Amino acid sequence: QGTVLRADVDGQILMRAYLSGTPECKFGLNDKLVLEKGDKNRGKDNAVELDDCQFHQCVKLGKYDTDRSISFIPPDGEFELMRYRSTTNVNLPFKVHPIIEEVTKSKVEYTIHLRANFDPKLSASSVVLRIPTPLNTTNVKCQVGLGKAKYVPAENVIVWKIPRIQGMSECTFQADAELSATTHRKPWSRPPIEVEFQVLMFTASGLLVRFLKVFEKSNYQSVKWVRYLTKSNGSYLVRF
Repeated sequence: QGTVLRADVDGQILMRAYLSGTPECKFGLNDKLVLEKGDKNRGKDNAVELDDCQFHQCVKLGKYDTDRSISFIPPDGEFELMRYRSTTNVNLPFKVHPIIEEVTKSKVEYTIHLRANFDPKLSASSVVLRIPTPLNTTNVKCQVGLGKAKYVPAENVIVWKIPRIQGMSECTFQADAELSATTHRKPWSRPPIEVEFQVLMFTASGLLVRFLKVFEKSNYQSVKWVRYLTKSNGSYLVRF
């Protein structure tokens, strides 16, 4: 029915640092960030609530309590600065509306609408929907407006691949599955549709970097950049 049963984000902040000397870095996150149970922003609509925050040992923990900033002297190379979990106000990047009807004992009709619920300036890549079919399926005819779809009998799924989809756009999948006659027909268990994707510069948790500063005695100029990535990791499921 389009109701969200559960949504959570397992996030990490990965840092890649190539700085000379031992500079102190300071990193600021959203003003509306909630890290503690009794925080004044908890429960507000636009609050970003994080559970189970874990920091790298280089982080000075006293600072983030007062002004939501994270101070640290980074080790060289790549390391995980922080990992977190978010279970409230999660921005879901895709809305999937499936209409799947068992028309007769020998036919199932599929109509699936996919909508990208993020900024039109952004795009998702490697979008794959794995749509289950009954075990006694013999043939599937597919029609898609975007990407390619094909039936994979060995896995009892139709795989719909969309290399790229722009934010706020929609596309539709239609298919007819032909079923063989069986003597003992068990009801179809209808496993969920699995959706895989990655969306660059989109954060499902709403966590954003406000600033990133580097303090070093010699005051050299450093080049800084921040990149966001949201991906499904095989756990984005739609029941029908």
